[in-house]
Amino acid sequence: MMYTSTQNNNESVSSAQAIAQGISRDGGLFVPDTFPKYDGVTFETLLKLDYRERAKKILSDYLTDFTAEEIADCVDKAYTAEKFGSDNPAPIVSVDYKNTELNILELWHGPTCAFKDMALQILPHLLTKSLKKTADGKKAVILVATSGDTGKAALEGFKDVENTEIIVFYPSDGVSPMQKHQMNTTGGNNVGVCAIKGNFDDAQTGVKNIFTTDEVIDSLEKNGLMFSSANSINWGRLLPQIVYYVSAYCDMVNAGKIKLGDKINIVVPTGNFGNILAAYFAYSMGMPVNKLICASNSNNVLTDFINSGVYNKNRDFITTVSPSMDILVSSNLERLLYILSGRNDAETKKYMTALKTQGEYAVSENIKNVVTEMFSGGYCSEDETLDTIASLYENSNYLCDTHTAVAVNVYDKYLSETGDNTPAVIASTASPYKFSRAVLSAVEGQEVTDTDEFAIVDRMNDKTGVAIPAPLEATRTMDDRFSDVIDPADMPQYVLSSLGLK
Repeated sequence: MMYTSTQNNNESVSSAQAIAQGISRDGGLFVPDTFPKYDGVTFETLLKLDYRERAKKILSDYLTDFTAEEIADCVDKAYTAEKFGSDNPAPIVSVDYKNTELNILELWHGPTCAFKDMALQILPHLLTKSLKKTADGKKAVILVATSGDTGKAALEGFKDVENTEIIVFYPSDGVSPMQKHQMNTTGGNNVGVCAIKGNFDDAQTGVKNIFTTDEVIDSLEKNGLMFSSANSINWGRLLPQIVYYVSAYCDMVNAGKIKLGDKINIVVPTGNFGNILAAYFAYSMGMPVNKLICASNSNNVLTDFINSGVYNKNRDFITTVSPSMDILVSSNLERLLYILSGRNDAETKKYMTALKTQGEYAVSENIKNVVTEMFSGGYCSEDETLDTIASLYENSNYLCDTHTAVAVNVYDKYLSETGDNTPAVIASTASPYKFSRAVLSAVEGQEVTDTDEFAIVDRMNDKTGVAIPAPLEATRTMDDRFSDVIDPADMPQYVLSSLGLK
């Protein structure tokens, strides 16, 4: 299987090259030329397998230049019970809420208590094997822009990994105190963390610009280095996310909640569009899906796009209690547009150029119709987010984080508006303790004024009895290692200086 750039059909590379490179030299994103097709017989086989074995099957169908032994090694090292608390790293918890059964897919049982662990525990293994196949002994420099969770998950995955350096950029005022503390206390001799004066979009744009700046690339090449990415622009980040949707479908069948062949709805709290795109790719492979429900917070650029066919980032950026979704440029939407345009690279590039130069674009009527048919878009205000956390806890004794609350709220609205009772899987993306101030404020019904983050954590534990995740507890006595704050324009210089190249 080969991978093609969304902005240049002549750029076609192997899966190892796509993972090692991260992003196409023309700025496009890599997309597989075809999707493996899974029929009922395939799913009957998958039903009998555990999570790791399902992952090996799916990854092997996409990574055709990897041996079965290489894929097995990556999977077995990534998804251990020691790292995720059980042999199933992505369990479904059923919750009765407002006379509806919510099937909550908990994706946050890994080392950093966020769904990004599902991909970033395996990506370092995929990347190091890809480098051996394609990079002629070069060391990879991993650049990451994060709105909170990706940063720590990437740092944890790549710390002290041979032949890699990782630098994470995050918005100085755009992550939770716990997310910031987690990143800044990361160990490892090959890691760096830096805040920027701006928002996530500034960080993401800065990283993408560095990837395509000839002067910086030349400097790396002269020193035996090459860029790669741990953001979901990297195919090696996106592919593992397909696995947990396919696995969730199998678990729903095995639990007797649906019959094999029945369709499900999937609800995803969405910012950069990667998590819900993975669900769309699972659908493209043959997983029975009725509707993909895209749940946004007050930064509802995706809601407007799904409902109108116009993507417009020319709006106020809102800092919310669900910061991992505080995004106005959803990078992975580019992959969907490429596929829905019939893999028309010129059309896709036109949209991306318009977004960069004018801040908006309108898709063709055909793309708009397909998006509207497959996706439903909704959004949730700040007050609604907090009210949903409180309601879910009071009525169902289930404590969720701010992002999961957005998904639950949008799904509740979807049910009211459509009456669609197709069984739904709701992606839960983080432990509530990663956003303890907002969650405790919701549960107590008043603003939390404590300044000590772990005092808030302890209060929430006393209030709810929900255990504090061990990885978060372990950072309680750690001191911050990193404290740099820079302007976005200084990011290229910062990278070169960090690598000792300038």
